[in-house]
Amino acid sequence: MSDGERHRPFEDRRLLVVSTNYAPEVTGIGPYATQLAEHWAQSGARVRALTGMPHYPSWQLDEAYRSVWRTVEVRGGVGVHRRRHYVPSRQSALRRAAFEVSVLATGLLAPPPGRPDAVVSQMPSLAGGVIGARIARRHRVPYIPVVQDLMGAAAAQSGIRGGDRAAALAAAAERYALSRATLVGVIHESFVPRVTALGVDPGRIRTVPNWTHVQGPTADRAATRARLGWDPATPVLLHSGNMGLKQGLEVLVDTARLAPDLRVVLMGDGNQRDALRARAEGLPNVDFLEPAGAGEFTDILAAADVLAVTQRASVLDMSVPSKLTSYFVSGRPVVASVADEGGTADEVRRSGAGVLVAPEDPAALLETVRKLAADPVAAGELGAEGPAYVARHLSREAGLARFDDLLTEALDGRGSARR
Repeated sequence: MSDGERHRPFEDRRLLVVSTNYAPEVTGIGPYATQLAEHWAQSGARVRALTGMPHYPSWQLDEAYRSVWRTVEVRGGVGVHRRRHYVPSRQSALRRAAFEVSVLATGLLAPPPGRPDAVVSQMPSLAGGVIGARIARRHRVPYIPVVQDLMGAAAAQSGIRGGDRAAALAAAAERYALSRATLVGVIHESFVPRVTALGVDPGRIRTVPNWTHVQGPTADRAATRARLGWDPATPVLLHSGNMGLKQGLEVLVDTARLAPDLRVVLMGDGNQRDALRARAEGLPNVDFLEPAGAGEFTDILAAADVLAVTQRASVLDMSVPSKLTSYFVSGRPVVASVADEGGTADEVRRSGAGVLVAPEDPAALLETVRKLAADPVAAGELGAEGPAYVARHLSREAGLARFDDLLTEALDGRGSARR
């Protein structure tokens, strides 16, 4: 293949990307769906995205879209088709089911016009997976779901009310979507056994890790701490991202209760934010920050002493937090309060940029944070492994190239679809 063909390998291909989340959402899977679609548009393809209204991670409809039911935008060369859906402000199995059903109904009733050459969907959205499978089957074109999360396992492991019943229904929807795929992408190899158990031939599974979608820090660290009101002498433990059930963020609040000399910062939004605020009432060393904009996000991460990723002890192989790629870029050490046998633990070990502690154990978490704070040289060396790992494995160029290979293989017919 010539250099020109490599630069525009999908010239005039018509591609449909289905993802419940999309820009302007800046956390979760939205940035990956957006950058992937825009990359393919820059590669010469005619790309459309079928998505919902911006609502994540706050689980509140973006004010700019509250009166919108159906719209088409052009972002980065991509025709973005948005459909209105129900947005639950609080999570339960019933509310989540209503969310998925509403996304499914509007997506199937009003898909983007025209026949695509291939359909790519981002899961964990069950609706997105089913929509992608149905559209691809209707047009008899390759279908590639990308598993970012597994909702069936998530419902069973996260502690959501009604989770057992939801898990069975979600697994059925996942089985439907994945078994009809030409190829299946998974962001971590720990997902492979689960995906295989849902009826997918292991020979059709490809690992396509997420890439780092943010830029490295640029601001002076001390200046950022001063702007945020963080005492230079007080260690700061920061968590950034979604505040949901599966994160088990109560451990951070309980750690702050054990250590008045430690500042715990929760930056982001999510359906558990109010409950966490209530749990932290009366603790002057717990701060809640709104999600940071792209221009200052990694500067704030870099200003902390230690970055936290937490999960409930029951969360094993259904998720690898997208926040890890941003954490690694910041150059700060990561403390992962997660199950030792899960995919998140695997990724932290592989990076060399973090320390694992037992999940849901504030005393163990505090002990590790204190050790890192007491030895800034060692903490700096640990944190420096993050950017190095990103450069080796998680660059945007490498990540997008893997998706190019995945799409090329599907279009060339080397995968075998079940329709």
